[in-house]
Amino acid sequence: MSDAGTIYIGEKPIMNYVLAVVRKINGENNGVTIRARGRAISKAVDVALITKERFVPSDIQEIRIETEKLQDKDGKPLNVSSISILLSRI
Repeated sequence: MSDAGTIYIGEKPIMNYVLAVVRKINGENNGVTIRARGRAISKAVDVALITKERFVPSDIQEIRIETEKLQDKDGKPLNVSSISILLSRI
């Protein structure tokens, strides 16, 4: 899925992301990818489940977990866990 159908999870409250997912999935997109890294992973799971159970009849099509290799401020290699959840309308 392209970036147009992707919601990146960060520091905002959970309901901000839930409403963004609902808007995208009710709009022209039949599916939305929810992406998060590190400590935001649990928030991404919460966003997917709240959207699915309370707002939009949807199905979790795919969950992909990865380790991304980044660099810290000093240029040292850093491994960061990430998750992508593909949520599609039923």
